[in-house]
Amino acid sequence: MDTRHKKRMETVQNIFAYTFLTNVASLPYPNDLTQHIIDNITEIDKSIASLAIKFPIDKIAKIDLAILRLAVYELAIAPHEPIKVVINEAIELAKELGGEKSYSFVNGVLGKYIKQHEK
Repeated sequence: MDTRHKKRMETVQNIFAYTFLTNVASLPYPNDLTQHIIDNITEIDKSIASLAIKFPIDKIAKIDLAILRLAVYELAIAPHEPIKVVINEAIELAKELGGEKSYSFVNGVLGKYIKQHEK
């Protein structure tokens, strides 16, 4: 497994766990990326809420939300990777960790992000 993919996988697992624990010390794979996402979670969630209008944050599957939080962070707050790489990684994570339709939901939300920010 690619080390970047592994780090993203661990970060998604951390963000998922944080949803239930709200205690950074209890996360399974503590890392700086997770901490940066947690530090910016309010801004990230506002962005997700504006993209997934029909799905309030509290109604989005927790694993899908964790994947979206990572992707929106990588796209909007710390854009170090090409957009296509971030979206492809998010879709792969959704296929690996999410439900049957997670990948299409994640793809749709991130596609809307791209359309809004191309202008």
